[in-house]
Amino acid sequence: MFTAKILLLGSGELGKEFAISAKRYGCQVIACDSYAHAPAMQVADESEVFSMLDADSLRQAIERHRPDFIVPEIEAIRTEVLQEFEDKGVTVVPSARAASLTMNRDRIRDVAAQELGLRTSKYRYAESLDEARGAVEHTGLPCVIKPVMSSSGKGQSTVRTSGELERAWEHAVANMRGDRRKIIVEEFIPFEYEITLLTVRSRDGVSFCAPIGHRQERGDYQESWQPTPMTGKLLADAQEMARKVVDNLGGYGIFGVEFFVTRDEVIFSELSPRPHDTGLVTLLSQNLSEFDLHVRAVLGLPIPSIRLNGPTASAVILADRDAERFSIKGLKEALSLSAGESEVEVRLFGKPMTRPCRRMGVALASGSTVEEARERAREAAARIRITYEA
Repeated sequence: MFTAKILLLGSGELGKEFAISAKRYGCQVIACDSYAHAPAMQVADESEVFSMLDADSLRQAIERHRPDFIVPEIEAIRTEVLQEFEDKGVTVVPSARAASLTMNRDRIRDVAAQELGLRTSKYRYAESLDEARGAVEHTGLPCVIKPVMSSSGKGQSTVRTSGELERAWEHAVANMRGDRRKIIVEEFIPFEYEITLLTVRSRDGVSFCAPIGHRQERGDYQESWQPTPMTGKLLADAQEMARKVVDNLGGYGIFGVEFFVTRDEVIFSELSPRPHDTGLVTLLSQNLSEFDLHVRAVLGLPIPSIRLNGPTASAVILADRDAERFSIKGLKEALSLSAGESEVEVRLFGKPMTRPCRRMGVALASGSTVEEARERAREAAARIRITYEA
């Protein structure tokens, strides 16, 4: 009846779009997350509620469903359990090793910088405030401090003076995921812009989407756009570095590889072995979204030429408080911004509760230029209103 059974570990907005794409190819999807009614659960065939950091619960879910593919959507997973089942013949996407290495920033950074010799910022790790002070002596000020394990910019801050270090350490520790009390202290790179290079590794080889520019606040993406103009040399350098790291990690799927770009060089930043939040723009910008590409690569289907439809942008729709009773309005007003050949779309994620700065949806817009698309996407996002009930 089904082409494949997929156990999806993490069921946020990225998992939801992946599940939709997988269902189009006839897959059975079991969506798992730590809370009920998560976005991907709303479109999946079945769902499970448990913590991915609970090894016994994770193991029981895999044994119960016997999936063909285990597809992580989040970092915080007991990756030793994934390795256990990969050793038994279950396909982990892209691989158990990739999930393990990218679960923590220190492991993937060491592979990139030390094993592969990629250009990265100067960095040191710290497991105490005193060690953080020593790390800053190596990187210099200003520097960026992040938990080695977190997502969506949680726990990240920029330290410009030594007096700010203790607060940054406490912020990182308070917002880290998992059970590792460890941070990374990075040299601050005065980059001109930063990009996500969506890199597809499939049976056909390695292919790339057009580079995606993005703007962050609090370490979390606020808007993204595609394409980002780059010189031929810088783009070639980014593609070569991305190819090296995804080939090292192995397996098939899409990888979100992040780079800082200065005037004359590309610097490796981070990598996610799965669809990337900045890549939500591809829901409108490409003939195949990052989620379609991920599913095709996972299932061993052909990857055709990836075509860009034209300048496109995304802008996030954020909540501003904790609430379980709320409604979202303004959809008609946002979609009315479509005009001529410029298209506006909105994707609402269906999250069952809000919290400050939580992404509840995304506005997408095309335009004759990237600047026009960005302006239209921001305006569409601004027209979506979250109203809270007492």
